[in-house]
Amino acid sequence: MIEIHKEYWEDIPVLIAVKSEYQDQPLPVLTYFHGFTSAKENNLPLAYLLAEKGYRVILPDSLYHGERESDIPNDQRQLQFFKIVEQNLKDLQIIKDELTKRALIKNQRFGIAGTSMGGITTAAALTQFDWVKAAAVLMGSPKISDYARELVANIKEVRGELPIAVEELEAIYNSLEQIDLSKQIEKLNERPLFFWHGENDSVVPFAHSYDFYEEATKLYKNPENIRFLREVNRDHKVSRFAIIETVNWFELQL
Repeated sequence: MIEIHKEYWEDIPVLIAVKSEYQDQPLPVLTYFHGFTSAKENNLPLAYLLAEKGYRVILPDSLYHGERESDIPNDQRQLQFFKIVEQNLKDLQIIKDELTKRALIKNQRFGIAGTSMGGITTAAALTQFDWVKAAAVLMGSPKISDYARELVANIKEVRGELPIAVEELEAIYNSLEQIDLSKQIEKLNERPLFFWHGENDSVVPFAHSYDFYEEATKLYKNPENIRFLREVNRDHKVSRFAIIETVNWFELQL
């Protein structure tokens, strides 16, 4: 039987999906980050499928989302997008430390994945944590600096002006350089990496992930450790096909 437990690790609400008979045993672990305006519960289908295969899956709520949602208006939350990504990285370390303290990670098999903002988080995490053994980016960008500039340009086009000082904006860009996987591609170190992206994505550019993938494949001696799955006629919504393939990827690589 698959059990879903809710816990609070420091100030992070998490759902934990695991087979009941394995609840207190060390298992390979996947932490999955949701997308912008989403919440941890929305990724339970994937968590259930992986838990069936013997994994422990951790679903956290990001800052300003789910149980951590405040009264912040959506347009203000959008301006906090990259702060949320950076907080996700801090949360990931807390999650790893909590699991380590409880001796629940089997043979250091710790993976991460995410959708959209969660996929952006996943790519960024690969620049910071060498203990991540495998990763999957679903319709996310490994080019966070480029994505930030494009997002700001879109906001400016809609609003006519930006509700943020130029100096503050430049500070954000400089900070993002430190977690931009496309600028530190060597940090992949041939770790297993999976991409899924819809070709018609109107939110996160398909080219960001695909162009990066083409560059990254040159660094992999084993081509089976990196995979890109493109889905035609698909916009910014993860399909069941993508979920199944992501689960299959981790069963093979984690």
